[in-house]
Amino acid sequence: MIRSPEDSFVLHNRVKMPCVGYGTYLEEGEEAYRSVATALRSGYRLIDTASLYKNEKEVGEAVSNFLRAGAAERSDLFITSKLWNADRGYDKTIAAFNKSLETLGLDYLDLYLIHWPANTRQFSPAEAKTLNQETWRALEDIYLSGRVRAIGVSNFLVHHLEDIYETARIEPMVDQIEFHPGWIQADILSYCRKKGIQVEAWSPLGRTTIFENKTICRIAADHGVSVAQVCLRFCLQHDVLPIPKSVHESRMKANLDLFGFTLTAEEMAALDGLANMGGNHDPDTVEF
Repeated sequence: MIRSPEDSFVLHNRVKMPCVGYGTYLEEGEEAYRSVATALRSGYRLIDTASLYKNEKEVGEAVSNFLRAGAAERSDLFITSKLWNADRGYDKTIAAFNKSLETLGLDYLDLYLIHWPANTRQFSPAEAKTLNQETWRALEDIYLSGRVRAIGVSNFLVHHLEDIYETARIEPMVDQIEFHPGWIQADILSYCRKKGIQVEAWSPLGRTTIFENKTICRIAADHGVSVAQVCLRFCLQHDVLPIPKSVHESRMKANLDLFGFTLTAEEMAALDGLANMGGNHDPDTVEF
C-alpha cells in the first residue's frame, strides 16, 4: 500500500522503485540540468531519461552534484534510461547501454527499458519478433552483469510481451506505457498485474484536454486539489507509478503531494469511464 512519497513499489526481483518519478522528456541542455537538480531538491528520487531525450549528460551531472553535496546516497536514487529504436538487436543494445552509462557518468543504472517494440509496420512479423527477442536477450545479459538493477520495456502491448516470454530467461519487471484518465489501456494493465510486471505511466497528466475535463475538474474541486494531483492519485490507486514532468518547482512539489486525499470508488469509476483522451502513438504502427 502506497501511503507517502517515501513509499515504494516492489518489483518481482525485490528491487524497490520510488512511487512517483520525475520525467525529463523534451528537456535539454541547461534546462535539463536545472530541472533535475530542482526535482531532486524537491524530493524526487526516481529520475527517468532516455538516449532519445539527448539529456543524459545533464541528468547525470545533476545527479552527481546532488550526491557530491551529500544530499543523498546513490542507493537512495533510482535512475532509468531507455534504448532507442535504432539500437535494437543484441550487439547494438549492449553498445547503446554502455554509451548511456558513460554519458550519465554512473557506475550502474537502476532500470533500463526497451523504448518501443519493433513492429510489423517496419518489419515482417518474424523479423519484428526476433528483433524484440534478441534485444531482450541483451538486456538480460546486462542485468546478469550487475550493471543494472532491473530491466523492462516501454510501450509494449500484450502480444509484444508474449513474444518476449517465449524466450525469456528473466521476465520483464516494468512496462512503461501511456496511462492517465481517458487512456487506461485496461488490457495491458490487467496482463501486467497477472505477470507481476510493474506498470509505469508516461504522460500521466495526459494532454491539455484533461485540464478542461468537467469530471476531473469537479473531482479536483471536491478534494481541494489540482487536476494534476487527481490524475497522479488516480495512477497510484491503480498501482501504477506515475512519472510527471514540470520545470516549475511549485508544480514539482505539488505533484508529490498526493497523500492527503483518496479518490472514492465512485470517483475512480468515473475516471475509468472517461472517453478516450490519448493513444496518439500506436506501438503497432509507429515508425520512429
